Amino acid sequence: MKATTISWTVLTLIFISVSISAIAQVTLKHGMSSPAVQQGLAGSWHQVVIAVASNIYVWLGLVFYALGAVLWLGVLAKVDVSVAYPFVGLGFILTALLGVFLLGEAFSVIRFVGTCLVVLGIVLVTRT
Repeated sequence: MKATTISWTVLTLIFISVSISAIAQVTLKHGMSSPAVQQGLAGSWHQVVIAVASNIYVWLGLVFYALGAVLWLGVLAKVDVSVAYPFVGLGFILTALLGVFLLGEAFSVIRFVGTCLVVLGIVLVTRT
């Protein structure tokens, strides 16, 4: 069994991995919201594939996901998954904030309260 304490190096790796995954989400959303992809989604499966596969932001989002996954493998090699995984909840917060600031998405009071509950959950789980 691995140690349950997290070094600063692993904690940094966790935050980078989660941040890259949040960036991947926003990048994919940007790509999938483009007019060309939206038009393609209204067509046949062939048109959908071409529209999605030809969008640079979709590819960039997938690259970010792959990079985040590789970094996450490094995290899992160092700490128990039950210790590391609660930090994935930070991705909800980062993704919501990036959506608001980069994509102009709404952030309601209910969403704010839910996000705060996620943060509280992360704090509680990491303290056990």
